[in-house]
Formats: sequence, C-alpha cells, structure tokens
Amino acid sequence: MVQAVPPVAPVQIVPPPTISAAQAAQLNQLLADAGYAQGLRHDGTAQPRPDGNDALVRAALDYARAVHAGRLDTSDFQQDWGLRPAAYDPLPAFADAVKRDRLPQWFRGLPPPYSGYDGLQKGLAAYRKIEASGGWAALPAGPDLALGASGPRVAALRQRLAVEDSEVVATGTKFDAELKDAVVRAQRRYGLNPTGVVSTGTLGALNVPAADRVRQIMANMERWRWLPAELPAKRIQVNIAAAVLTVFEGDAPIASMKAVTGRPGNETPMLQSRIHSIVLNPPWNVPAGIAAKELFPKGTAYLARNNYKIIGTGAGRRIQQQPGPKSALGLYKFDFDNPYAVYLHDTPSQSTFSSFSRLASHGCVRLEKPGPLAQLLLRNDPAWQPDEIQTALSTGKTQRVQLQPQDQVHVYLLYWTAFASANGAMNFRGDPYGWDKTLAAKIERRSAITAVAAR
Repeated sequence: MVQAVPPVAPVQIVPPPTISAAQAAQLNQLLADAGYAQGLRHDGTAQPRPDGNDALVRAALDYARAVHAGRLDTSDFQQDWGLRPAAYDPLPAFADAVKRDRLPQWFRGLPPPYSGYDGLQKGLAAYRKIEASGGWAALPAGPDLALGASGPRVAALRQRLAVEDSEVVATGTKFDAELKDAVVRAQRRYGLNPTGVVSTGTLGALNVPAADRVRQIMANMERWRWLPAELPAKRIQVNIAAAVLTVFEGDAPIASMKAVTGRPGNETPMLQSRIHSIVLNPPWNVPAGIAAKELFPKGTAYLARNNYKIIGTGAGRRIQQQPGPKSALGLYKFDFDNPYAVYLHDTPSQSTFSSFSRLASHGCVRLEKPGPLAQLLLRNDPAWQPDEIQTALSTGKTQRVQLQPQDQVHVYLLYWTAFASANGAMNFRGDPYGWDKTLAAKIERRSAITAVAAR
C-alpha cells in the first residue's frame, strides 16, 4: 500500500513593497551616506540616488545584506577565511518596516549589535577626518630616538604623535619625559614593546599611511559582520594577529593568556567551532609537508633523539612524535572539529611567549597556560579534577578526555587588527598575513559591482 505523501507547504514569497513618496525621501536620506559610514566603501564622493521604486528597494536590500551579513560574496572568501555569515534575507523585515512605517528603526537595527563594531565605526569616522586633512608625514629614517634626543626628527615625531594623541604637545625639538610617555602610549596602541624608544618597529607602525588605517578599520568591521547575531556567552576567542587567547563566561572575559599563532606562509585560519575533548600526553602526527621539508632531511639519528617514530614504508611513510617532554604538543591538546586540522596545544618551547611578535607556528595555536585552561574546562567533571589530571599526565600515556556536553565550549579564531579601547582610542596590530588590504579591496570591488546592479 502506497502511503499518501502530505502536501508540501508552499514557500511564501514576499513581494517587493511599494514605497510612498515620504518613505522614498526618508529612505534616500538614510542611504545617502550609510555605506560610507559603515565602511562599505573608502571613496566618500556622493553616490547617485536610485531612480524609482524598484531601484530604491534594491538599494535598500543590498545595503541591508552588506551591513548585516557582510559585503562579500561567497566567491570572494579565501580558503583560510573559514568564518561565514549566516544566510540572511532582508526582504521580509524590510517589507514589514515599510508596512508599519518604521524604516529608521529597521535601518538602525541592521549593523552587528556589538560594542566592538560600534567602536570601530567611531574610529573609522575619526581616521577618515585625519585622512581628509592630509594624514601625517612619514618620519624619516635614522638612529633610534630616545630620552635626551633633540633635533628636527624629534620635532617631526611630536607632530606625528599629536595627530592621534591629544595629550602630545606638537611643537618642540626635545625628547623629554612627556614625549617618552607619549611614545609608550603609541607603542601600546600598536601592540609593540613599550620601551619608550623609537626604533625600527615603532617607526614602521607610525609610518603606516592614514588611508591604510582606514582600510584596516573597514576590514575589521567586515569581519564583525561574519559573526553570529549573538555570540555564545561561554566561549574562547583567539586573536590570531595579536596572538592572545581570551576566555569568556557570561559574556565577560575571565582569563587571558599569550598564544603563538601561524607565521606568514603557515597562516592560522579564521574559524568557529566547539572544543569537545582534551588529549593528555598527545602524540604529534606530523603533517606530511612538515615531515618532508623539515624532518626527514635531518636524518634518522635526529628523529630518534627527539622521540620521532617512522610509521610505514615507501611513499606512504609518515612520522609520529611520541608523547613525552620533547613532544611538540607538550602535555595538552584541545580538539575541535574543523577542515584545517588545527587545534590548541601546549608546547615545551616557552621562549616565544616572552616575545611581542609571536607568529611562529605552523598554523596551530600554542598556549602559554594550557594546564589552567584544561582545569577550567574540566572543573565540573568530578572524574577530572586537578589531582586526577596530574595523575593521568604522570603516567605518560595518551588519554582523551571527552568534555561533558554542557561543558563543550565554543572557540573562535579571529583576525582582529584594529579595535577600540574603553576610552575610544584606536588600537592597531600588524597585518602579518596581508588579509586587511586584500579584504578592503574586495569590499570596495563588491560594493562597486552591487551598486551598478542595484540601479
């Protein structure tokens, strides 16, 4: 007997609404500078107004998609940009706003609802003013500048710092204590070692053009749009560019530690996932590329001394480093599903954590304090309290500890190179992977394409 197939509910298609003359004027005003203010284009010249109801609707919906879920098209994403915005259709909410005559309220609710995004938007406006005023002159190369120095290069340094720091006196040729404090503030804003000495790294950060800082802010605003509308209150975030891990609970940071992330050429991908288990005394299954380029050429004696085991023969042979004090993964490995085979892990090499530049891994994330993180994630499991963890580690045997479902924690690997501090000051980090310039160019190119299509 053939069972009757229940009828499929028809898909409801929302027709484009008809906008009144008053709403058209209101919408044109809202759209006039919105794309510019939200970092969807660098060019500040006035854009032509959409002509007619359908063109205005297309422009409104295009803006809504861009500012709510990202300007990029699927084809614009690089492989290692593993974050993807959720699908978003702005038409139903837009049609409802037209029907209820609530276009301004709809418009205000489109951008990401995060203070981090709001801070970048304010920073964007400030740095666009700086750019429009001529930016800043590049500081000439020369010997390091420090307390006691004087001359025209110090005068140029004062003028440069004063552009971003209202506490700096822009005139004068002496490097005094107040100027040293200003240099330290700048170094902290740029994530540099706050020595108060202007050396090559500080000079390079100060000489990044204002236009590039604007594009950097634009790129980071776009990345905020790729995140879900509401981040999990319990999560782990890694800032790849700054090489820092932060633990959040109740949507507030409760712990932070230094990390080591991928060097250029071995980039740590952007992604979101969930930590489901911790491996104690993990072996390292060496990726084939690393084995071929870095380990096999060193010979069998080196491999044996460092506890590597060759598995298999011929073209299919591979290398596994056994658990122990020399293991590249240390004592802890934090696993989460992802297509890049990356994870968080311990390391026996602690020296890198003392550096301000910590992009040195093959793509995985090394942790400064993996033990406390493991204890934090396992604190609700009576079978895995600190003494039990230590006992398991002391055996030297590999053991996987599954996190209880309620304790599995979301993890986000993010590339934040621009962000506002609590006082509104913009902070910048280097763009080691060159992703900011690439993303800013894609934003502008996609904006130009969609602007033509919307007309």
